[in-house]
Amino acid sequence: MIQPLVKASRPRLWVCSNCLLRRTTPSPLLRQQRRRLTGFTAQAPKTLTGTTPVTHENGAAKHDDSLLRSIFDSPETWKQLSGDKHGRNVGLFRNAYLTSPQGFLDFAQVSLGKARALVDKVLNAQSIDEYRAVVRHLDRLSDILCRVLDMADFVRVTHPDQATQSTASVAWDMMYEYMNQLNTMTGLYDQLVKAMDNPDVSSTWSEEERMVAEVLKLDFAKSAVHLPKDARDKFVQLSSAISQTGTNFIQHMEPKLPYTTVEKSQMMGMDPVEVKRMSSMGRVYVQTLSPQASIALRTVRDDQARHQLFMASRTASRRTVGLLEELMLLRGESAKLSGFESYGHLVLHDRMMASTPESVRQFLQALSENTRPQAQQEVADLTAAKRAHKGEDATLEPWDKDFYAESIRQAIKSRQKREDLSSYFSLGTVMQGLSRIFTRLYGIRFVPREPMPGETWHPDVRRLDVVSDVEGHVAVLYCDLFYRPLKSPNPAHFTLRCSRELSPTEIAETAHAQAEHPDVMIPSFESAEFAANDGMAYSRSQDGTIKQLPTIALVCDFPQQAHNRPALLSFFQLETLFHEMGHAIHSILARTSFQNVSGTRCATDLAELPSTLMEHFAADPSVLALFARHYETDSPLPYEWVDNKIREARRFEALDTENQIILAMLDQELHSSKALQGHIDSTEVFHSLQRQYSTAPPDPQGTAWQGFFGHLVGYGSTYYSYLFDRVLAQRVWNVVFNGGQGGAALQRENGERLKENLLKWGGSRDPWHCLAGALTDERLEGGGEKAMKLVGSWGGQRGAKSD
Repeated sequence: MIQPLVKASRPRLWVCSNCLLRRTTPSPLLRQQRRRLTGFTAQAPKTLTGTTPVTHENGAAKHDDSLLRSIFDSPETWKQLSGDKHGRNVGLFRNAYLTSPQGFLDFAQVSLGKARALVDKVLNAQSIDEYRAVVRHLDRLSDILCRVLDMADFVRVTHPDQATQSTASVAWDMMYEYMNQLNTMTGLYDQLVKAMDNPDVSSTWSEEERMVAEVLKLDFAKSAVHLPKDARDKFVQLSSAISQTGTNFIQHMEPKLPYTTVEKSQMMGMDPVEVKRMSSMGRVYVQTLSPQASIALRTVRDDQARHQLFMASRTASRRTVGLLEELMLLRGESAKLSGFESYGHLVLHDRMMASTPESVRQFLQALSENTRPQAQQEVADLTAAKRAHKGEDATLEPWDKDFYAESIRQAIKSRQKREDLSSYFSLGTVMQGLSRIFTRLYGIRFVPREPMPGETWHPDVRRLDVVSDVEGHVAVLYCDLFYRPLKSPNPAHFTLRCSRELSPTEIAETAHAQAEHPDVMIPSFESAEFAANDGMAYSRSQDGTIKQLPTIALVCDFPQQAHNRPALLSFFQLETLFHEMGHAIHSILARTSFQNVSGTRCATDLAELPSTLMEHFAADPSVLALFARHYETDSPLPYEWVDNKIREARRFEALDTENQIILAMLDQELHSSKALQGHIDSTEVFHSLQRQYSTAPPDPQGTAWQGFFGHLVGYGSTYYSYLFDRVLAQRVWNVVFNGGQGGAALQRENGERLKENLLKWGGSRDPWHCLAGALTDERLEGGGEKAMKLVGSWGGQRGAKSD
């Protein structure tokens, strides 16, 4: 079912083509690999300069800056700060209900009671004043549900205690079942439309309130609430079938051939130890969707062996392809029932900057044209490498690309000395650097705080308060950054609680909570304000407005400290942390009055812009100069090491981009009106796109790689967003931060420009208007096909020419 009242707090996790899926999936093909390294400075200094720490205005800030590094680099410092946990259990995240596993069930029950009371208020609204409150009530209803769902979703996949995981799952199920009931309530939709259509009501709403109303209306429409009962029942059936078919597709994804058998003598070039492990009776058995198969395609010298491995790894089973095509047909039928031309039209109609499939097509085609010249050069380089090896008559085959790309990269590495970047990136130093960056750009910093008893889910979790030099305490950030057994390896940003204004009425209601829920022991709170926010942090502005503070968790799996050495990050891990912190800063700065548009709850194809932009900061010499020093000698990082690393990773970036463009086009084609014709040949669609847009040799006939494209389930018709935000991030970096030249990456006026025009609005303002303001480009106002084509023409390559 589509949930109209609840938006995912976390933005969806977009990936590069080297990492087909950052989320956990059953398919080995979709394992996490290296993220593409973005951005480099062509004329880099030999050594980082300007390494003097950022100057703070007072001693407390200097102390916080020093302590921040220590609590991540020194276990002893963290032990002293966190201390022995004695005293009253304040509850997980300081949510006073969550002092025990049972607390999740109590929290869910109390929240359901509040939700039902709000539903009654909306359904019974009659006066002008009551209709004026409808949007605020519906937004609060969404917040009540998300308070449980977001925390329960996080806890059931992150908390180490199985009892807590179990009750969190039960609480999640309770709220999800109630959402399904709300999905069938036509009265909520009818009341919202009445309020929006009455000028005496809507004219009193703020810009943010009107945006929330539009968002809610679109969400209701997507769930078919506006349809007659028979059509709604059919929609529910289709939604269930879509969910089940998508699950089956992911869980039963399989190749046509589970193993490829190769003569042992044909495996020269691959690690002989690995070859021996896979050998039996003189033959090598390579699992088709294994990391070993991928390594073999990069290292095995024998053309025929690589040909066999390539064909197997690019061919999904007939059953897998059948499930994919069944999913596309079901989605097409669902869209038609809802009154849309295609599933793509349905999805893009809802909070997407692209708005229509035609706009996406314009963007992708323009980007393809921009990328082609560099892709052609890269293919020429690969062909030259093969001819140097095989003779002047040799032609590049599909199974040659990875092998010769790897050989060129290895040649680059052989000309460089071995460089230990990680010694300059202790986790504490990087966290200190992030705080200094945000201080320079936005006037906010990270302040370590001692966690209270029961507040965190593991002793390794650090609590940081986010403090503004103007507004004081503005957010809470929990950092669960170290590896531990059974913990998810996927880096992620979770919004546990969104920003939202607490009205005087709901604060006053807390006095009657125990009487309204006699079967649940309501916790005692310090004040009515804390009670209204379940004991969690809130802020009070100078005008008396009270808001619940954004509460965020960052999860990574970095190595633990060892042998008296702090946790040291690779450059890829540094970039990952910067990326996830980009999501966090969006949640922190966009503290709106309505939770439906707070933080990352913006247009889906804009959500990755702040995080992708942070990857550019991770590679900027002036930024690295703030913190990158050797953990033992305190010597500054030689920037040419970073430059070399990025150049190596970007060596075939255009071909990588071109492949992503084709996948995004495939996503659009499979969700087009073709899916309404009763049959769709996904293999022919994919091969046709490759023949038309690929500079590299297309897949041979007989293959069916699209059966391994798991993103089609979660990101149907929106896969282009990864490329879109990558191009936008490059443009913002070049225009707002001048490509980092002259220290522009750390200038306060540039940070304020981005914050005031884009970041602080979350989803409460038209994203095209925000982007036009940040880039000072009137051509973007109003969006549409021309604006999408313009963005595509900018390209995603460093130094690409644009008008």
